[in-house]
Amino acid sequence: MKFADSHCHLTDRAFSADRALVLEDAREAGVSRIVTIASDSDDSLAALELACEDGALWCSAGIHPHSVDGSLPDTGLPVVRDIASHRRCVAIGETGLDYFYDNAPRDAQRRSFEQHARLAAELELPLVVHSRDAEADTRAVILESTGQVKGVLHCFTGSGDLMAVALEAGWFVSFTGIVTFKHFDADLVRDVPARRYMIETDSPYLAPVPKRGRRNEPAYVVHVARAVADIRGESLEQVARDTWVNTARFFGLPEDESRRAEGPAHGGGGEKRGPRP
Repeated sequence: MKFADSHCHLTDRAFSADRALVLEDAREAGVSRIVTIASDSDDSLAALELACEDGALWCSAGIHPHSVDGSLPDTGLPVVRDIASHRRCVAIGETGLDYFYDNAPRDAQRRSFEQHARLAAELELPLVVHSRDAEADTRAVILESTGQVKGVLHCFTGSGDLMAVALEAGWFVSFTGIVTFKHFDADLVRDVPARRYMIETDSPYLAPVPKRGRRNEPAYVVHVARAVADIRGESLEQVARDTWVNTARFFGLPEDESRRAEGPAHGGGGEKRGPRP
């Protein structure tokens, strides 16, 4: 079986001492496709550099809502745009809204989210979205961008109503190790169509059971897949296959792993992106 981790943060300093070993452990676990997600302009550059070094890695470019500058919410977007022109970059984000921590003013977060959505539409790239305690405003941006942007609500723990709005707009949802926690709403996993969900670790955060209390890492996405399979009443093989294909469709990657050099990453990390299929 082969697995895809559709969202992790390999540039995090938690991996600085043993990143190569973490990637080797992922390969041994069957995790042979990983998208490392950026949190600010500097992190976007670091993510691109990592993606250029390993054929199993791709990256995003974006400004997390925690990192939005309240006075200048477009700070860093020119860098994001430049990085997103490279073939190893396959998405815009992580962007979105976080009204739980409120690390940036809400109006600035909303403007940044909208700017990221417009950039994703312009560049014809998918959008990776963080949403916490901000369902009304998240729903509004989804509806405003319907038909222009394909997005994913990552680490999804929202309401069934928000999931329905996202699915109706052609978006995806993605599940983390939270699916292994006691109070997770398992109906979200049962109700999502097989073609519209992905799995992720969001590592180094949110380690799944039975790895709770440890640093999370891409190899542990297998535990997420196993929990999703149990909830959906499907085989692990089915969940691995569905999420592999869905990750390829969402990010525009070749479904056949042996052809990955012919996909968006063809030519190496330094080349500009050509027309998307």
